[in-house]
Amino acid sequence: MTDTATRQAEEALAGGLTVSTVATSSLGDRSYLAADGAVAAVIDPQRDVDRVIAEAGRMGVRIAAVLETHVHNDYVSGGLELARLTGAEYGMAEADHAPFAHRPLRDGDVVELSGHLRLRAIATPGHTFHHLSYVLEGDTGPVGVFTGGSLLLGTTGRTDLLGSEHSRELARQQHASARKLADLLPDGSQVWPTHGFGSFCSATQASGDTADLGEQRRINPALTLAEEEFVEQTLSGLDAYPAYYAHMGVRNTRGPEPLDLRPPATATPEDLRQRLDAGEWVVDLRQRKAYAASHLAGIVSLGLDGPMTTWLGWMIDWGAPVTLVGETGEQVATAQRELARIGIDAPAGAATGQPAELAAAPDQLRDTPTATFEDLAAALRGRTGELPAPDVVLDVRTQNEFDASHIEGAVHIPLYALRDRRAELPQGTVWVHCGSGYRATAAASVLEQAGRSAVIVDDRFDAAGPSGVPLA
Repeated sequence: MTDTATRQAEEALAGGLTVSTVATSSLGDRSYLAADGAVAAVIDPQRDVDRVIAEAGRMGVRIAAVLETHVHNDYVSGGLELARLTGAEYGMAEADHAPFAHRPLRDGDVVELSGHLRLRAIATPGHTFHHLSYVLEGDTGPVGVFTGGSLLLGTTGRTDLLGSEHSRELARQQHASARKLADLLPDGSQVWPTHGFGSFCSATQASGDTADLGEQRRINPALTLAEEEFVEQTLSGLDAYPAYYAHMGVRNTRGPEPLDLRPPATATPEDLRQRLDAGEWVVDLRQRKAYAASHLAGIVSLGLDGPMTTWLGWMIDWGAPVTLVGETGEQVATAQRELARIGIDAPAGAATGQPAELAAAPDQLRDTPTATFEDLAAALRGRTGELPAPDVVLDVRTQNEFDASHIEGAVHIPLYALRDRRAELPQGTVWVHCGSGYRATAAASVLEQAGRSAVIVDDRFDAAGPSGVPLA
């Protein structure tokens, strides 16, 4: 899941235009550079803009414009800092009334970078009230559109981020905006969304094999369903979204501070023990199997092989100190970069090494048993082998996942709510599962903080039924 320098394949378009994608897979977002060989526009840059600057250097182009489709709710924007560093014009919706220097854009405004490269702002409200999409135009006309959180691949951006009281009206606007784009552009136009690659800003999971508008006409509910049917389907499918979203829009509207990725202070074994004893957030960045084999008592498992940023940002008390623990300095640096993207800056400290090296005393070391769904099926029939018998089966997936299918008799508490609700669990050993094992491991670590015994079901949920686990 790490992506400090992830880049998708560069697309060559008509008229010598190219579009390069800088992906942030840990958040499910993409930023773009549209270029004509000499100058480029950047759309929706993440906070760590060094990746974008490096990509512009690789392409041999000068960044002349930075454009935002909307005030982002799922990450801290790098747009303002990128414009400052490069001297580029910074454009965003006039109606957002941003307090810093920028070019206010309205529906129909054209950002002309050269005779071969233009971007036309199109008002596409729905994901937010003032959302803009940008049609990329070359010598031969429009070749594609940067849709931000409007028209995504097989879905649209969610419409409840500005408050549930606005979600129905915004869903209607989202439907109209998608059709507006479809009416403006030919089938061969490319669709370049910012969200929809695992982001919780997406109303549903993205789908489809290509970013071609013709395919979207065939599969996207916004273009195949009537307005009310689309609205009802969209609203009924919305699940909870990460708590840290509440802080992103405010920070982006105010103007984010420059990024500081200087290494955090080194935490000694005694520092770690004191912070763990105090109940602070000390995060184990290693892969979950390594955590299960050996870890410090009280540490939280959020490995870099999964969406660490999303789950930490969702569970943490905002502003609480965070200490990062990895096997290497590279792991710590990666985590620091990823967390900075959602505004968790300046970790309280960091430590590297194996648990035995980082323990202030041998009695700090723990291990957690793991199992498969076959093991769980056997245990539910009374055959546990060397594993402790399950007194509770805990499902930490989201509400939509649980509603679709779940284990009979399982207690459901989503991972993001577990720290506050673990007292609701019946006494005894908890066998905890999710969809793959990542969230289950994080949940087991949260349970162990409270002195509970846990078994991690480190297995894919689609194996539960075939393994003989009774499903509802």
